[in-house]
Amino acid sequence: MLVPMRAVLEAADKGNYAQGAFNVNAVCQIKAAIEVHEMLRSPALLQGADLANGFMGGRADFKNSTLEDKKRGAKNIADAVKKYGADSTIPVVIHLDHGKNFDSCVAAVEGGYTSVMIDGSSLPYNENVELTREVVKYAHARGVTVEGELGVLAGVEDDVFADNSTYTNPLTAIDFFRKTGCDALAISYGTKHGANKGKDTKIRKEIVIAIKECMRHEHINGFLVSHGSSTVPAYIVEELNALGGKITNAYGIDVNQLVEVSHCGINKINVDTDLRLAVTRNLRELFTEDTALRNSASIGPVYELLEKYPEQFDPRAFFEPIMDTVMYGTIGDDDMARLVKVVEAGVKEALAPLIVKFGSYGKAPLVETVTLEEMAERYRKQGI
Repeated sequence: MLVPMRAVLEAADKGNYAQGAFNVNAVCQIKAAIEVHEMLRSPALLQGADLANGFMGGRADFKNSTLEDKKRGAKNIADAVKKYGADSTIPVVIHLDHGKNFDSCVAAVEGGYTSVMIDGSSLPYNENVELTREVVKYAHARGVTVEGELGVLAGVEDDVFADNSTYTNPLTAIDFFRKTGCDALAISYGTKHGANKGKDTKIRKEIVIAIKECMRHEHINGFLVSHGSSTVPAYIVEELNALGGKITNAYGIDVNQLVEVSHCGINKINVDTDLRLAVTRNLRELFTEDTALRNSASIGPVYELLEKYPEQFDPRAFFEPIMDTVMYGTIGDDDMARLVKVVEAGVKEALAPLIVKFGSYGKAPLVETVTLEEMAERYRKQGI
């Protein structure tokens, strides 16, 4: 069943664990992600980033996505989540990651998302509050959860980038929750976007603890989110490079640190890079183990792009020749079926250990299966 993200985060907060939130960019990735969550009886929180919507709307050069691209893509992603998750035995959320502006959030909600993030962290504080509040008013009237962001993470992810971090002030976080009415808040406490988070990075759990304690003291009923939290498994990077990739300076967040902050107040942990690496490794492995596929009419062009861009690990760099498969799940021949199979396997390999380590396995029955309509009525009664 599809549910608003608030229901999933409430269960995580009460159960003292974290919900992994995983970015998806293709129908087969969505299918695989839901299947592995079902296998582990975990709630599923899938994310389509703002530019992922553009990509899934048919814009291969997704950094130049238009609003119309994002509208089409949001619907394609939400339709795939509904196809594989609407009748699932587990609760499933489809969440907009790093919504760029109000229109991007509207496009996601109209497309069928049950949760949106509006990222105003690069704006002056008062403008961030005003923009987030505007999205909250629109989304809550439709039962849709809203995540905001306060503080700036260093690193690069799609069109989200910064050279330096600005840690979140706990007192400002309380003020932000009060003024915006947002459900969840992404905070800056030492994590970093991208594949290079710095060797031996130490995240500052004391910031999480301080914010959560202030929230409890002030009776703020919200949730904290960790962005830039991919673990970047070293073994996958090594295997990818052995297969012809050229990935350098790839260091993730120690998963043990993430497990620790999951017990300090972080309820949602975003992971994207791990999936990208596993899928790209599998694509390279496919064409290495069966060299005849390099000349395949349907998937041979994917191999050509893998060879052309050895430093890339985002599968979207290689998917342009197979956009019908990416956008709609079309499988035209046996070669395409083999490619889809290895993509799905990479997603499951990346997700399964994190679902277990973050603690959401077996927790699906704890999530209230509330509808968007029911949640909208609750927000209305609460005046938010």
